[in-house]
Amino acid sequence: MEPIIETRDLSKSFGSFKAVDNLSFTIGHGDVYGFLGQNGAGKSTTMRMMLGLIYPDSGNIYINGTEFNNSRRHLLSQIGAIIERPDMYGYLSGYENLKIFAALSDKNIKADRLHEVLEIVGLRGREKDKVKAYSQGMKQRLGIAIALVHKPALLILDEPTNGLDPQGIAEMRMLIQSLSRDHGKTILISSHLLYEIEQIATSMIIIHKGRKVVEGKVNTLLNPDDSLVEVMINPVEEITLKLASSAWYENIHAFEPNMITFKMNPKQIPQLNRWLVSEGIDVLEIRSKHSLEAYFLSLTNDSVIKN
Repeated sequence: MEPIIETRDLSKSFGSFKAVDNLSFTIGHGDVYGFLGQNGAGKSTTMRMMLGLIYPDSGNIYINGTEFNNSRRHLLSQIGAIIERPDMYGYLSGYENLKIFAALSDKNIKADRLHEVLEIVGLRGREKDKVKAYSQGMKQRLGIAIALVHKPALLILDEPTNGLDPQGIAEMRMLIQSLSRDHGKTILISSHLLYEIEQIATSMIIIHKGRKVVEGKVNTLLNPDDSLVEVMINPVEEITLKLASSAWYENIHAFEPNMITFKMNPKQIPQLNRWLVSEGIDVLEIRSKHSLEAYFLSLTNDSVIKN
């Protein structure tokens, strides 16, 4: 099966600034695809090119195997998107806003569909309220209803949790999971909340200065065997010789004055702790850095970027 989205050598410059630099990636049907990068990495520029809002300088975008520029209008009907905060009419109700945006599509969307998407995003019972009375989370969910109303196969969500409180973030996470699991949507999502992406994404890409750093399945990229486990001990000197003759020596990643970092599976932490204590070493703290945040920072630190 063709990927739902494929970009090939996509590039875009603004004057002398190269925002996107020969960027290629693929999104499979059914993926929740995390699109990650620091501010200015080129995420929003890429998504705008995928929606035809700006044109690439070079490269191509394919949707279900069809080149985007060859069938732009038809292919855009297969995509729903929220780029930044959705603009809505605050003096109108949620339902009235949804009805206006539905009328802008080429499809003859019935009232039953409007009520259906309001149910999906959790706004049934509040659809008659004016949007100006909505919380930020409700406005974001109404934006997703607008993006869903014409039954797209692909959703592109740019920072959908931006400005939300913890409850709103949790509700958005559950909605995205439901859209993927229960409604078969493929979702491209960018976010600064790496913990949230780690919980919901099946695949991801990390870009830096417009270029791809890494792409793949989340459960492969975040291999627990490659976790960094930091052990604060006192003193380090006493354990050095003992480690050199132990089975743990091969797991050592780095030494610092009062800390040793091991590369290992976090499930081995209790065993390591018992060994250290048996050797008379005071263990002050053990913490695992197996997380998307740690992985992201290790790849977007300019000192470790090789290309």
